[in-house]
Amino acid sequence: MKITRQKHAKKHLGFFRNNFGVREPYQILLDGTFCQAALRGRIQLREQLPRYLMGETQLCTTRCVLKELETLGKDLYGAKLIAQKCQVRNCPHFKSAVSGSECLLSMVEEGNPHHYFVATQDQNLSMKVKKKPGIPLMFIIQNTIVLDKPSPKTIAFVKAVESGQLVSAHEKQSIKHLKEERGLVKDPEQRRRKKRKKIKGPNPLSCLKKKKKATDTNSSASEKKRKRKRIRNRSTSKVLSEKQNAEG
Repeated sequence: MKITRQKHAKKHLGFFRNNFGVREPYQILLDGTFCQAALRGRIQLREQLPRYLMGETQLCTTRCVLKELETLGKDLYGAKLIAQKCQVRNCPHFKSAVSGSECLLSMVEEGNPHHYFVATQDQNLSMKVKKKPGIPLMFIIQNTIVLDKPSPKTIAFVKAVESGQLVSAHEKQSIKHLKEERGLVKDPEQRRRKKRKKIKGPNPLSCLKKKKKATDTNSSASEKKRKRKRIRNRSTSKVLSEKQNAEG
C-alpha cells in the first residue's frame, strides 16, 4: 500500500510540476483541522511529508489560522503547538483576522503564484480549492497523508491550455522572462533611470528672486548717496558758522 501511495503521489506531483510549475521546496499551507488530525494520528509531519512527496518541504500557516486556534481554546491546544512551529506566511488580513479556511483560500488566489499546497480536513474548504485550477490538495485519511488527484477543474484547464484556448500563469511568467532576456520588454528600473537623466529648464521662480536682489542693491546704493549728501551739508554748515564767529 505504501509503494502504490507514493507512486500516485509521484504521478500527481509530475502533473502539477509540468503544467503549473510546482517545484521544491514544496510549500504546504496547514490549517487547524489538518494539524489536529496529524496530532490524533501521531503523524510526524516534518519527517513523513518529505518522504511521501520525495522532496524538500516547508510547513506554512498564516496569522489567521493561529488566531483561530487560540480562540478555540484548550481542545485544540496541541494543534496550536504544531501550527506555531510552522513558518508564518503574510496574509492580506492585517487589520482584522478572518477564519482559517477563508484565509487559506485567499492565499491561493490569482493562479496560486507561490505554488502553495493546501492541507486541510475541512470538506467545505476542499470543495472550494478544487474549483480553482492548479492547487494541490492534501488531507489525512486512516492516519496516512494523501495528495489528492488533480480536480476535474484543473484537468479541464490544462486541456484548454493545450488546445490554445487559455494561457496558464506559469506560461505567462516564462514568456515574460524570455522577452526580458531578449530585450523585447524594458525593465521599469531602466525607464526610471532615463527619466532621471532628463535636464529641466530653469525655474521661473528663481529668476524672480534674482530681480528682487537687484532692486535691493539699488535701494542700498541710493541710501548711501543720501548719507553722503547729509555729511556734506553738515560740513558746509560748520564752515559757515566758523566764518561768522571770526567776523564777530
